[in-house]
Amino acid sequence: MSDRATKSGIALEAQQKIHSKYDEQLAAQLLHWLQNVTGLPDIDTSGNVDEFCSLLKDGKVLCQLANSLESGSVKKVNESKLAFKQMENICFFLQFAQKHIDKSELFQTVDLYEAQDPNAVLICLSALARKADKFGKPTIGPKEAHGEKRNWTEEQLKQGDAIIGLQMGSNKGATASGLNMGNFRHM
Repeated sequence: MSDRATKSGIALEAQQKIHSKYDEQLAAQLLHWLQNVTGLPDIDTSGNVDEFCSLLKDGKVLCQLANSLESGSVKKVNESKLAFKQMENICFFLQFAQKHIDKSELFQTVDLYEAQDPNAVLICLSALARKADKFGKPTIGPKEAHGEKRNWTEEQLKQGDAIIGLQMGSNKGATASGLNMGNFRHM
């Protein structure tokens, strides 16, 4: 983060707006959940944005989360302190998350590694936490809905053919009487 020039003007305002969306309470909840799922005892669960980003920055905790949810999902976790190896760990986690949550809920590696948008990381983790029951783990947030498959008999399907839906142009008895075409308007 020290390699970048400090932002000013519109870029600073945009960055402040992005950082204002960060919710410390949600972050604290997610860190408690992360601690519960992974079994890591020494996690700071305060929800402070700097602590949150520094904890997850190297990607090791995220890879451990992925492996806790689905065993063997991240084959190799890089232990190196090199930046590109740490970013590779984050990419491994994102590849795991992409299989289970919507693409719109994912974050980019730079959002976490350089703390550009910590709220995007929160969104991704909370989406994954909602789907944790699929892996047999405790969840956070609303329970995910599962579709109910309906099986209709052939007779029931044929009964639907006899009904004219309102989309077909039913006018409920309206007529065009009293409508004069071609006559000019008298004032």
